[in-house]
Amino acid sequence: MSQAASIHVGKEEQEAFFAVPSAMILKDMRGTFSLYLKQRDDFVLYARAGEVFGERHQQVLVASGVQALYVREHERPEYKEHVVRSLGTVLGDDSIPLPARAQIFYEASAEVVEEVFTNKLPPTIRRDQFNRVLEFVTKGVSFLTLENSIRTIASLIAHDYHTFTHSVHVFIYSQIILQTYGFDDKSLVQFGLGAMLHDIGKTFIDDAILSKPGPLTWEEREVINEHPVLGAGACTLMPLSQDALNCILFHHEKMDGSGYPCGLQGEEIPLPVRAVTIADIYDAICSHRPYAKARNAFQVLRLMKDEMGHGLDLDMFARFVRLLSGAGMV
Repeated sequence: MSQAASIHVGKEEQEAFFAVPSAMILKDMRGTFSLYLKQRDDFVLYARAGEVFGERHQQVLVASGVQALYVREHERPEYKEHVVRSLGTVLGDDSIPLPARAQIFYEASAEVVEEVFTNKLPPTIRRDQFNRVLEFVTKGVSFLTLENSIRTIASLIAHDYHTFTHSVHVFIYSQIILQTYGFDDKSLVQFGLGAMLHDIGKTFIDDAILSKPGPLTWEEREVINEHPVLGAGACTLMPLSQDALNCILFHHEKMDGSGYPCGLQGEEIPLPVRAVTIADIYDAICSHRPYAKARNAFQVLRLMKDEMGHGLDLDMFARFVRLLSGAGMV
C-alpha cells in the first residue's frame, strides 16, 4: 500500500464520502479522483488522484475481499465522468462476476431514474410511482442477468453512454404511460426491456453518422433507418417476448403509415410500441443533440402536437401530457 494510505479522515468528515463498487476501478487507470478504504470509523487514503491504479492495488482489494471504495463528495463529477467512460467496459468484462456487474448496472440505471423523477417530472408523480418504475428496472436487470444478456446492454453503453441514458429515459416515460392501462407486471417488464433496448441497433451504426452536427445526407439517413431492424436482429437470441421485440423493431412507425421499417399504420402498431414512440420523441427533443439544442417540455409537447400529431396516437399523447402537467395517473 502506498505511503498515501497512511492518511486518515476523521469522523467529522465522513459524511463527505460516497461508496463506489470496487469493480468500477479498472486496472492501470489513472483516476482524476482519490480513492479511500473504510476501516472501522476512519477513511484511509488508498490511491491519490493522478496515481495509476495498478495490479498491486487490485491484488490487495481482492485478497482483502473489499467490495467498495469511497470517493469524496466534491469529486463526484470526476467519478461520474469515469462512469461515462468505463461503464460499458466493466459490464462487458466476463472476469467480473455476473452478480457484481448486474448490481453496477442496476445502480447506474437507478441513478438515472432518480435524476429524471427529481428534475424532469412534476412533483405530483408520487414516490410510490417512482418505486414502481424502479421495481421494473430491478426486474429488467434480473432478466438480463439470468439470461446472461447483460453484454448486450454493455455494447450499447460502450458505444455511446448518452444513448444508454436516453434509453433509460424512454423506459421511464413509456412506463408511466403504460402503467395507466392495466397491463400485468410480466407484460410491463417486457415492455420495459423493449424500451431499454429500442436503440440497440445504433451500436452497428458509424459514430460519424450518429454524432454528425449537421443535416444527414439521404444515404446517411438510409443507414440510420436500418437501426430498428439491426436491433431486433441482435436481440433474436435473447428470450424476449414478441412485445419487447415489437418495441425495438417498430418504434419509428407512425400512425399515418409514414414511418419505417414497415410502414405500419393505426391499430397495426401495437399499443406498447406507441408509448415507446412518444417517449422516444419527447426525450430526444428535450435533450441536447449534435444537430439541435434541447428544448423545454412545453416547447416539445407543442411541437409534437402541431407538427408530429399525424404520426402519434393522440389519445395516448393526451394522456402523457396530463401526466407531465401534474394531473396524476389517469
